[in-house]
Amino acid sequence: MVKPSVIAINTKATVQDIFGRQRTQEGAGSGWTIDESGLIVTNNHVVEGADTVAATLADGRTFPAETIRTDPISDLAIVKINATGLTPAAIGDSTKLRVGDLVVAIGNPLAQGISATLGIVSQLNVSLTVGQGQVLYDLIKTDAAINPGNSGGPLVNMAGEVIGITSAKLASVEVEGVGYAISSNTARPIIEELIQRGYVIRPWLGVVVSTVNELAIMQYDLPIDHGALIIQMVTGSPADLADLKVGDVIVSFDGKDINTSQELVQAIHSAPIGEEVEVVFWRGDTQSSTQVILIERQS
Repeated sequence: MVKPSVIAINTKATVQDIFGRQRTQEGAGSGWTIDESGLIVTNNHVVEGADTVAATLADGRTFPAETIRTDPISDLAIVKINATGLTPAAIGDSTKLRVGDLVVAIGNPLAQGISATLGIVSQLNVSLTVGQGQVLYDLIKTDAAINPGNSGGPLVNMAGEVIGITSAKLASVEVEGVGYAISSNTARPIIEELIQRGYVIRPWLGVVVSTVNELAIMQYDLPIDHGALIIQMVTGSPADLADLKVGDVIVSFDGKDINTSQELVQAIHSAPIGEEVEVVFWRGDTQSSTQVILIERQS
């Protein structure tokens, strides 16, 4: 059911060696068709920095990428090729997954052609740091083999529905036998924005936060043992205008309880832009609330 929708992606990029000489570096990844008119979903890191991107269909035809739209924060991308009559993959509901469910990862591992590996869902709603300041949320952890070249390919359930987008980048930061996929429910709205707008609009509060831990409790003499501690703030940001300060601990945002910094980031991303949002926070021994108006994050 799914294989006709899976795409092998090959890239070429110009890089410099240690002597400053330029050379061409080839890369490989995977993707899957979301629309019959030539729209392909893949990972941002598959196409990032590439001079040329080519997509090979299941029937062997190869097309150059005409348009590439990326979102580095979520590690997602859309590639448009000049082809019609493609077979779009069905997208499933990743919230219905259970630990132990069978899943299949389909892609172009090691640039050796489309193949499939079988595994189970090992864990749900995983958060993982993949770079400086970059955290991916709501990931699916699986023991299905995910190797270089699999990135961007679909993770599917037994009904043949895409419930995740696999990433070898994520697998490489962990141990052998552990792979990760971006859940379909997290990816879907981002993909839709890339298709319709070309970029993703995200709300911005203007703070850097960390999860309250024992060190933070001692350093700031905090009266609580959970929440998102503000450690930096941008002058003139929505947080600054709402009179939040460094050292405040946010415990509720837009009606959602906040226990960790990651929960606050997720709550901000799902909050409305331009509307008042209630923030409950602790400052010293006093709990207070304020209203913030989030603005669009600038790249």
